Amino acid sequence: MNTAFFVASKLIWALVRPESWIVLGLALSLLAAVRGRVAAARRWGGLTLAFVLAVAVLPLGDLAIRPLETRYPADPPLTQVAGIIVLGGGEDAQRTAYWGPPQFGEGAERFTAALELARAWPQARVLFTGGSGSLRDLGSGAMSGATVAEAFFLAQGLAPERLLFERASRNTAENAALSLALVQPGEDETWVLVTSAFHMPRSLASFEAAGWTGLVPYPVDYRSGGFGDGIGWDLARNLLTLNTAVREYIGLVAYRVTGR
Repeated sequence: MNTAFFVASKLIWALVRPESWIVLGLALSLLAAVRGRVAAARRWGGLTLAFVLAVAVLPLGDLAIRPLETRYPADPPLTQVAGIIVLGGGEDAQRTAYWGPPQFGEGAERFTAALELARAWPQARVLFTGGSGSLRDLGSGAMSGATVAEAFFLAQGLAPERLLFERASRNTAENAALSLALVQPGEDETWVLVTSAFHMPRSLASFEAAGWTGLVPYPVDYRSGGFGDGIGWDLARNLLTLNTAVREYIGLVAYRVTGR
């Protein structure tokens, strides 16, 4: 749909993600040292080290992502379900293309929760929405997330006539618009929206902006925990969670500003 927005969002995110701050701090420290500005080199090096230590020891990512994850209740009550919408992002299309069987990442709960709902509501349709959100796949014809989802749901025994696949979307706004055009739900239909809890605020707002009504948010794939439980050395996990939280907040602002 809007390729310029898609490309710009990927490039901007590459620059502002927290892990890029570490690289920038080290680069500034090295540049200052090369120019003989010892005080500046120490300052940038010290700030970078302090940031890395804080992220490694303290669950800053948990604190940042928790308000997003608690916006909507887990396991909401359902009285009727016409369809289940599964947002892409939990699958790993690149590894699936290499190995063959469906491969998944941290968001695999999107699939398992959708499968549980599909079995609880056997008359409900199941819609998976997701092409490829990777900039390197732009125009390459790489395997889409929908291809992974199709293989998974069919292997789990869901009837093909229940399944719908939207294969072209590259971001949440396109998930919403292209899915609406594909399904054309009735005004009295209730559809359950399944995605990661941190992603639900932006997803629900984007789907409603696209014209969806009667959606029930069904958050899964929680990333945060208790603050005390998260204190300790875990740089990789904490940095990943912080990256995710910052990306979502930036995405919320960008979507609101652009009406997505």
